[in-house]
Formats: sequence, structure tokens, C-alpha cells
Amino acid sequence: MSDTAFSARPIATPIPLGQYVPWAIFGTLLMLIALYFVSSEEGALQLVQGVPVHEFLHDGRHLLGFPCH
Repeated sequence: MSDTAFSARPIATPIPLGQYVPWAIFGTLLMLIALYFVSSEEGALQLVQGVPVHEFLHDGRHLLGFPCH
């Protein structure tokens, strides 16, 4: 037998909503940027000239069902 004494569980305190909002906005912005590059970084709305971004994201486009040919 051991003489270990267990203490009571600490009470979880809720995190205020104000601390979630900046992270939620930041995460949403990152996801929108990623969605832009995967879905439409080609053609008239192209930000980066040439094909490096297209070729880098090529398999991801097909995986997500975006046509690119």
C-alpha cells in the first residue's frame, strides 16, 4: 500500500468569450486565405504570376473537387 494522498479536483473556470474572439477571427482569416489559394489562384484573380502556386496546390485542388484544367 502507498501513503499517497489525493487532493480534490480543481474547479475549471470558464474562459471569457472575449479571449476566443481574436483567435476565431485569426483562424477564419487563415482558412479563407488557404481556401482562396486552393480554389482560385489561377486566371483573372491570380495574385502570383506564373504556375508555381498552381503546381504546388495541384493535388489539393483535385482532392477538394476544384477543377483546374
